[in-house]
Amino acid sequence: MSARDRILAKLRGSLAGTNPIEDRFDEELVTAPWRYPAEGRVARLCELMEAVHTEVHLSTEADWPALLERLMLDRALPELLVAPATPHGERVVSHWAGREGLPRLKAYDRPVEEWKRELFEDTPASLTGTLGAIAATGSLIMWPTRDEPRLMSLVPPVHFALLKASEIYDNFYEVLQQQAWASGMPTNALLVSGPSKTADIEQVLAYGAHGPKDLVVLILEDA
Repeated sequence: MSARDRILAKLRGSLAGTNPIEDRFDEELVTAPWRYPAEGRVARLCELMEAVHTEVHLSTEADWPALLERLMLDRALPELLVAPATPHGERVVSHWAGREGLPRLKAYDRPVEEWKRELFEDTPASLTGTLGAIAATGSLIMWPTRDEPRLMSLVPPVHFALLKASEIYDNFYEVLQQQAWASGMPTNALLVSGPSKTADIEQVLAYGAHGPKDLVVLILEDA
């Protein structure tokens, strides 16, 4: 018998003759205080995210590529990292196609080991989707995939994130239940409320120390 098996057997043996405690979990305790009318979720999310220096723009499914283009040009960003295998990545590539004077598009389409220096030192901005957001905490839900790895939202100094207004949930418990997180999760699931920030021993707040300096959220109100 291995050491692991011996430990588990001892734990199981210690339960002999005991009775399980009744689970009196009350769902209302973690949901009732954090429910919002459907028409108020966007406003709640914007209020909390803007309070921590997140930039939020309202748009539509038809108009967001043009808005993204304008925001890139306003910031004089020369390049945008996209995941071309995703629907939003395809939209950007299509919107940019055949047009002069736009920022270059860079595809995340190879292992990071092949271009780590370029990713970390010469990639000023990225665009990713989201799995939704949480109104109670003002947080985006990031769900990395093979096509859109988590480095896309963590490394470039400016992170543009797409969010469907219809996917803003009231609270985290609701997300866990409706999206069935217990049935399978990625290696990393991220809750992001604002740009990266930290404070040193003198309590001087600095942005961009451990991730994007700017987080820009495009909320699609008709999606």
